Amino acid sequence: MTDARREFVSLTSATSVRNGAGFRPCQGLYYRPPGSRPKVAFIAAHYNVDFSEHYPAEYLARRGYGYLGWNTRFRGNEAFFTLEHALIDIGAGVTWLRERAGVDTVVIIGNSGGGSLMGAYQSQATNPNITATRGLSLPDAVCNLSPCDYYISLNAHPGRPEVLTAWMDPAVTDERDPLAVDSAIDMFNPDHGPPYSEAFIRRYRDAQTARNHRITEWCITELARLETHGAHDRAFGMYRVWADLRLLDGAIDPSDRPVGVCYAGDPKTANYSPRGIGLTSTCRSWLSMWSLRESQCRGGPHLRRIAVPSLVIQSRGDTGVFPSDARTIHAALGSRDKLLHFVAGDHYLTEPNGTREEVAECIAGWLADRGVRANTDT
Repeated sequence: MTDARREFVSLTSATSVRNGAGFRPCQGLYYRPPGSRPKVAFIAAHYNVDFSEHYPAEYLARRGYGYLGWNTRFRGNEAFFTLEHALIDIGAGVTWLRERAGVDTVVIIGNSGGGSLMGAYQSQATNPNITATRGLSLPDAVCNLSPCDYYISLNAHPGRPEVLTAWMDPAVTDERDPLAVDSAIDMFNPDHGPPYSEAFIRRYRDAQTARNHRITEWCITELARLETHGAHDRAFGMYRVWADLRLLDGAIDPSDRPVGVCYAGDPKTANYSPRGIGLTSTCRSWLSMWSLRESQCRGGPHLRRIAVPSLVIQSRGDTGVFPSDARTIHAALGSRDKLLHFVAGDHYLTEPNGTREEVAECIAGWLADRGVRANTDT
């Protein structure tokens, strides 16, 4: 297979113009086979992580496809995220593929946290359904998005509020103090395990949900208070989000994952560090992205609206996305043509050797089975 060629793509979108410093809000890299214009291409984006050099891109480009590793205006800036504007920015990338790159068939890849974002895009493009983030108005452009032709979920979380809630530490007793702990619900208290009892697991999960709801209630109240002072929003920090019981107890949602590690290393060390998803938000970005009650970044409602053929791929050794997550996504998808496929490997498919090639072959084969081949113009 030949090496891929890369093209820098930089665009404005309907609700964001070129920055005064010169950069455009939507940027990414387009991968393609050398000397050709693919007729089939993938697009992938994330809420926050830079996907311009997304790892599947070169593997699929070598197989004759195009691949747009795409970024919205919120890359590296999730504290100010709003779903409606992120979807508009993704739409700019889809339009570029169809109108500038000459692509006939566009395949979504929803990877990791980006799974629910890309699912929300396809859902909104198929049947506009989202409402404006609290206190904002809905831009017209978000109701005129171009739907894609196939949907792939790759080691994806079911939704942004779901993953944060599953990871957050319910033993926090003071959101302003990263060290405040209720030992009665602390997963790192050896009196509770591991292994953890069914009763403790239920109590723990309920407490995680309650913490999410408390922050939502505070955000709504705080926005009302700010409004009386003529202020629009404010930022706040959130601590301790590496506390999923599955990190220390391999009997919960069993898989081939190593137990006692998370994406940031030792779970307890990570949990008490200033690192993690949702570390900084504004009140409105919390309501748009993280809130169980208000966020439209939950996977289920959007997945039900996805009717195009869909493939769900999940690594058995992933330490942050679990078999139940993949099964939840597969069950929620509205497509009659959907497949769930498990592979060996970690979250990024770096191990075992050859896993990325295997997944690229799986994707190419799945598309070929549906009559979609990497046809190109030279």
